Parts: sequence; C-alpha cells; structure tokens
Amino acid sequence: MAPGNVSFVTEFILAGLTELPDLQLPLFCMFLVMYVVTVLGNLCLINLTGLNSHLHTPMYFFLFNLSFIDLCYSSVFTPKMLTTFISRKNIISYRGCMTQLYFFCFFAISECYVLTSMAYDRYVTICNLLLYNVVMSPKVCSSLMFGSYLMAFSGAMAQTGCMLRLTFCDANTINHYLCDILPPLRPSCTSTYMNKLVVFIVAGINVIVPSVTIFVSYGFILSSILHISSMEGRSKAFSTCSSHIVAVSLFFGSCAFMYLKPSPAGSMDEGKISSIFYTNTVPLMNPFIYSLRNKDVKLALRNILSRRQF
Repeated sequence: MAPGNVSFVTEFILAGLTELPDLQLPLFCMFLVMYVVTVLGNLCLINLTGLNSHLHTPMYFFLFNLSFIDLCYSSVFTPKMLTTFISRKNIISYRGCMTQLYFFCFFAISECYVLTSMAYDRYVTICNLLLYNVVMSPKVCSSLMFGSYLMAFSGAMAQTGCMLRLTFCDANTINHYLCDILPPLRPSCTSTYMNKLVVFIVAGINVIVPSVTIFVSYGFILSSILHISSMEGRSKAFSTCSSHIVAVSLFFGSCAFMYLKPSPAGSMDEGKISSIFYTNTVPLMNPFIYSLRNKDVKLALRNILSRRQF
C-alpha cells in the first residue's frame, strides 16, 4: 500500500482456482501438462507451416496465426496461474495485473476473429471453390488478419483504459487465477457501471458477431455436405466439421457465460470454472482439432522427421 490519507493498492493477491490444499498439487500437475502440450503443439504447427512451402495457402496462413495467438495467449496467464497452486500468497503488481489484462484481452479477441476467418475460408472452399483464388487472395487474407488484430487492439485498449480509471482502496484480493475483466471490479471502491457497460458492449460485439458468422458459415457448409453423393466423403466431412463446431462452441459458449450473463454475487466461482475452457482447454485442443488430424500436416511432419533421420 502507498502511504497517505487514502491508501492506494500497488499490488493484488490472486485467490487462485481453489483454496482446498489437497487439490493444489494435482491441479498444478494437470495444468502444467496442459501448458506444455499446448506450447509444443502450437510451436510444432508454427514451424511446420513456416518450413513447408506447400502449406503456404490461406487455410494454413490462418492456422499459423491461430497457433501463434494460442501460444502467446496461454503464456500470458498460465505461468502465473501455476504459481497460485504452489505459493501460499500469490501477489501480482498493479502494473503487472493491467499488463496481463491488456494482453489477455488482445489475444482472446484476436482468436475470435481468426476463428471467424477460418470458418469463412472453409465456406469458400466448399461452397464457392471455383472463385476460391479470387475470394481468398493473399491481399484478402492479409486484410482479414489486419482487421482481426485491429479489433483486438481496440477492444483491449477499451477494457484496460476503463480498468485504469478505477481506484482500489483497501481490498486487493482478486477472486480469480488471472487478471480477467470482471474479477478486479469486485474490490474497486469507485463506481464500476461504465466498466460493466463497456464489457457488455465489447464482449457483445466480439463474441456474438463472430459466433453468429461462424455458425452461419458452418450451416452453409453442412448444407453442401448433405449433397455429397459418397457416404464415406460425407461422414468424413461431418466428422471434421463437428470437431470444429465443438471447439468453437466451447470457446464462444464459455466466453458468453462469463461476460454476457447477469452476475449475481456468488457467481465468480462458477465463472472461474467456465474460464478454464476459453483460457486453457481451447488452446490445447486447437492444434489437434484443426491441424494435427490433417493429412497435409501429417505429411509435412513425416517429411521433416525423415530428413532429420537421413
């Protein structure tokens, strides 16, 4: 605390995922394994798409960016999260908390729009294949990625700017394992009405618009799949699309549950459980769902391994 007539918080205490001592070590091991697999999986995809020229297509351009975002996104909070399981009093500085909040928002919003771009790419591939090279030109792909990062920058600046205007007097415990958007509002001693309004607007735009676009795209895709005459081709396409839809539903559904529902007093513990899906689970699943099941990626991985063995 800073000295003076009105004390000002210079650091926060992160409460963590649970306070039960018997669960700390098992949770630490579980999330450590999840983080290591997430990092290795996404690094593998970044290297594969960068080193193989036949993977330099719009689909893998978006996958490259998704892997980069997931790698950075999970690294923003997971190392600090792991320390909450093994330290008795987990402290994060005020500046560290605001920095974590900014990058957390930036990469989370980026992921929303990259997933949208990937769904649009698949829609064009299946429904308008003859126009694919025109519709998904390098200029269009670059513009989609630039727009994704621009929306992420705007949303992260809005959320962090609103948080910086708050005053935290005596209470400095955040009931979460990271500096998310809503948990730091609880210990604030100034009005948080504007913050909640901005959360609702920013989350509404960046969750509802991309999710509706994605599900409409997959609706057209599934409609086209039904016209496939081959039963084997139809079942394979359904399997691929269903796994994508599950991953997208987990990400956007858990985000909507956290940020767009009315928040009663005791709901933060439920929010922590929900946040595990969009913070830890989805970045872990994405490399397996979107790429490592893909024949082109498997072939590229095989080629690199055979070259090294040779």
